[in-house]
Amino acid sequence: MKTVHLIAAARPNFMKVAPLWHALRASGEFEPRLIHTGQHYDPNLSDAIFADLSLPQPDFHLGVGSGSHATQTDNVMIGYEKIAIEHRPDWLVVVGDVNSTLACALVGAKLRVPTVHLEAGLRSGDRDMPEEINRLATDVIADVLWTPSPDADANLLAEGIPGTRITRVGNIMLDSFEMVRPEVEAAAEWEAQGVQRGTYGVVTLHRPSNVDGADRLEALVAALIGLQRRIPLVFPVHPRTAARLAQSGMVARLAQAGVRLAEPLPYKRFMSLVLGSRIVITDSGGIQEETTYLGIPCCTLRNNTERPITISQGTNRLVTLATLDRAVDEATGQQYQPRRPEYWDGQTAARCVADLRARG
Repeated sequence: MKTVHLIAAARPNFMKVAPLWHALRASGEFEPRLIHTGQHYDPNLSDAIFADLSLPQPDFHLGVGSGSHATQTDNVMIGYEKIAIEHRPDWLVVVGDVNSTLACALVGAKLRVPTVHLEAGLRSGDRDMPEEINRLATDVIADVLWTPSPDADANLLAEGIPGTRITRVGNIMLDSFEMVRPEVEAAAEWEAQGVQRGTYGVVTLHRPSNVDGADRLEALVAALIGLQRRIPLVFPVHPRTAARLAQSGMVARLAQAGVRLAEPLPYKRFMSLVLGSRIVITDSGGIQEETTYLGIPCCTLRNNTERPITISQGTNRLVTLATLDRAVDEATGQQYQPRRPEYWDGQTAARCVADLRARG
């Protein structure tokens, strides 16, 4: 059997890797090996996902932890290179756009290990985002590019990538959701958070552009307090955001206003919370896709998105702090039916395996 190294580094990576791990294992032709770089090290952001998605413990754990972009990329490259040399795979699959994605792709390219980028071709057009640099560089050096949507194909072709390197496989995040959907629906996380299904908003914010600057963070907190007066908010707080809120003394302001602050939730509980919500306010990438799939309105607090199909075909809209109130009012005043892009169907992992098989 051919060996496939699957790189997992951050919470969204795990959700993309899990369906592929199961599909490869079931094929009888491939032996998946799971490499956890440890870039995200909060148990609720990493370890718990393995249990939620029935993944085994990683075959290798690099334990790189936090650090600057250069430090993380350097440590992942050093750690993974040793593994790739000693346990050379037939295929290497990197996912998403975190530092570990680019680091392992660089190792694969330089060792001439055939390398696949899962979720290739996404572009925000904003090179101030570190993730955009990771996407661009990874797509240039990867041998095979698995894309989620037609716009991603078009981006790659416009950049001069040969069509033979591109295969549209769909959105593998939704495979993970469908794998555990009965348990997500049964979890009823809204009850644990003290809100009624269909009446509340979920907030997830972690990007530096939103939470790192003191003035921006204060304005963001004020906006959430204003929204809380009209719709109950549940805010699972990312560790990065929790640290910034604690440093600024704003935790108490949110709690006193009635915003329900929670620690990061394991995948099933978090998706249960999203499933029962009336609206989601986020700066995350993956949640834009999941809300589109579920037909739940989403307000993305960013200037751009690398997932424009969630706006043109989905329920997502880009907002600023100045437009957030109006956007929430408009979104919660409408009913949405899912308009799912092609191949957003829970069968992406099977298409990935078929493509590996066809490529020999």
